[in-house]
Amino acid sequence: MFTISTDPARLDVATIHRYLSYDSYWAQNIPLATVERAIANSLNFGAYTADGRQAAFARVVTDRATFAWLCDVFVLPEFQGQGLSKQLMGAVWGHPELQGLRRHLLATLDAHSLYRQFGFQDLATPERYLEVRRANPYGVPTKN
Repeated sequence: MFTISTDPARLDVATIHRYLSYDSYWAQNIPLATVERAIANSLNFGAYTADGRQAAFARVVTDRATFAWLCDVFVLPEFQGQGLSKQLMGAVWGHPELQGLRRHLLATLDAHSLYRQFGFQDLATPERYLEVRRANPYGVPTKN
């Protein structure tokens, strides 16, 4: 059984940084200072084992009134396959500060089926959305 908490003092920032920087596909080589700043300015969810080790993480960028962007969601490999991603998502979208918002967004490469279980759908009007995309923002070595 895992415990989900939004207490920032419980976050294992070194574990979060290590996963994002080395194991994620979206934040390769992200600097520790950037992770720390992102955590400081977000609503964060940590999932913990009975002995207090961090097993999973999710971060929500939100104004707590109209909008929430779900990002940096991961379950460490040794805890995958135990229903933790669903438990974590249930805690995220059940959080009182994320109720009644006009829009929730996220981007994912491979977890569409998980997020659809929590109400996410393809963009209804993708033509309305624009982005500024920075190539290689953290200095990831490019592949030839």
